[in-house]
Amino acid sequence: MTSIKDVAREAGVAISTVSKVLNHYPNVSEETKRRVNAAVEKLSFVPNAVAAALSSKQSGRVALLLNPSLRPGQMDEINMQVIAGALCGAEKCGLDVITVFYRMMAEKSFEEAVQYFKTQSISGIVSYGLSEKSRLLRRLAETGEFRLVTLDAPLTGRTTSCLSVDNERAQYEVAQRMISENGCRSVLYLSGGSESCIPQARLRGMKRLAQETGITVTVRNADFSEKRAGELTRRFARSKDGIVCASDMMAIGAMRALIEMDIFRPVCGFDGITLMGYAGKQMYTVRQDFYRMAEQAMEEVQRLMNGGEGRVLTAPHELVRIAYEDVIQ
Repeated sequence: MTSIKDVAREAGVAISTVSKVLNHYPNVSEETKRRVNAAVEKLSFVPNAVAAALSSKQSGRVALLLNPSLRPGQMDEINMQVIAGALCGAEKCGLDVITVFYRMMAEKSFEEAVQYFKTQSISGIVSYGLSEKSRLLRRLAETGEFRLVTLDAPLTGRTTSCLSVDNERAQYEVAQRMISENGCRSVLYLSGGSESCIPQARLRGMKRLAQETGITVTVRNADFSEKRAGELTRRFARSKDGIVCASDMMAIGAMRALIEMDIFRPVCGFDGITLMGYAGKQMYTVRQDFYRMAEQAMEEVQRLMNGGEGRVLTAPHELVRIAYEDVIQ
């Protein structure tokens, strides 16, 4: 009986290449497909029916590339939503998915990282937690080695799509809601830094609001750190009417510092994590549906793997007010 090994030998390719051709994986050259199909016909090779049935459910293999924070106290709620949504999306699309942590790639050269993905038979990559300044992401987008979808990293190209909420608009809206309800005229804005486009976009939203309303905004970089946000709150909060934070973790740090100081200032955050409900006071925030975004990212990477062009996708957001009663069961 002819085996897949016989077909690979006849075509002069690896067994994995024969499998990719038979299962219609992307990124296989037309010449390779021709040689494999010619060998299959010449040897009258018939794939195992059970294996073929399983393979037909999968149109490619995707790596979910994550870069979770290792800071003490940093919560993984968002990463868990991304993982769950990506797995659901992969199942719906018939994709095989593996999870890869960026720290596995950090010490590798670009060529070594590409080789690693290829040995895992990866055709597409969905990334979360890496900024557009990541050397690996930039090179992947530039070279088109794999079909790439980035969450919250604005990189696009022929083989690359990006997906995020409208960060500038969302920051504007949540700050406007807090300020208008509390009559704030002087605000402390805790930024996530200036090293990537997402914090910059949120800061632009805050600056636009300040221009339109005439409020005074003091900007300080808390680097998405709960601890740093608390320190800055203790330093500046007494002279401000409210605190706007570019993430929920910073909002939690700010609120806990205010409670320790025994003063009240309205606080708002950004992301919509459940932990905000335990901060002690209700706060407005921007809720991002990370589960649905990751699910949509899998749909998008499949579209790219099927020959689609890269594009910019904007996910919806929602303004919510989270209190303790909202999170207890």
